[in-house]
Amino acid sequence: MKGQIIFAFFLFFIVSSSCTNSNYSPKPRGYFNIELPEKAYKHFDTSCPFTFDYPVYANVMADNGKDTQPCWYSLSFARFNARLHMTYYGVGSENEYYALVEDARTLAFKHTVKANAIDQKIINYPDKKLYGIYYAIEGNTASSVQFFLTDSVGHYFRAALYFNEKPQYDSIQPVVTFIKEDIDRMIDTFKWKN
Repeated sequence: MKGQIIFAFFLFFIVSSSCTNSNYSPKPRGYFNIELPEKAYKHFDTSCPFTFDYPVYANVMADNGKDTQPCWYSLSFARFNARLHMTYYGVGSENEYYALVEDARTLAFKHTVKANAIDQKIINYPDKKLYGIYYAIEGNTASSVQFFLTDSVGHYFRAALYFNEKPQYDSIQPVVTFIKEDIDRMIDTFKWKN
């Protein structure tokens, strides 16, 4: 009986001392597993003066906002709650062209306040008369990717990727990387119509 009391006391001592760990730290916040679809593309070709490939898991919708102009579209990634807003302008003068290019730069760098980095990449395909700048914006910003394309004479196309969520870069990073591949494909296949 005395051995059982000692054993019970010893067991109680071990259990109670193991529950008083002062090195407790909470687990980091977790995020849902994101199922990414298989890459496949289809061709966009309308009466607009450009064509490109876009992913089959996205929907092209004509922009129906208040000040919408012809050839303004949105590429909706409903599965990811994201949208690539696309606008087109016919350029009438050199001053108008420079104003549009400066506008693209200004809109991309508006995110400087929250961005960790804004990387710029020159787009240069002389054989297709396709030039522009690609802005990759890192951090908790409203837009992760913006770019413009032009033939530097009469056409100007701009696009910006937005998520309809509060920006949390670490949680959307896999989706941003996934959609960037689609945007790269879009730029690689982009052509002006003659």
